[in-house]
Amino acid sequence: MKNVPEMVSTKDCAYIKDMFNWNFVAFKKFDHYLECIEDEEITKLVNEISDMHFQNCSSLIELLESGEEK
Repeated sequence: MKNVPEMVSTKDCAYIKDMFNWNFVAFKKFDHYLECIEDEEITKLVNEISDMHFQNCSSLIELLESGEEK
C-alpha cells in the first residue's frame, strides 16, 4: 500500500504501532550486538540487519506522516 487510507481504524493503528515496536526492538538489539562481535564478516551482516530494521521503522513513520492532513 503506497498511501494511507483516509481513515485508519483503531485496530490498524495498534497493528502499525506493534510493527514499529517489533522493528525498533530488533534494531536496538542488533545495534547492541555490534559492540560484542569481533568477526568482520558477521559484523557486516548484523549491521545490514540493523539497518533493515531501522529502515522499516522509518518507512512506517513516513507512511503515517503521508496520511496527515496538511
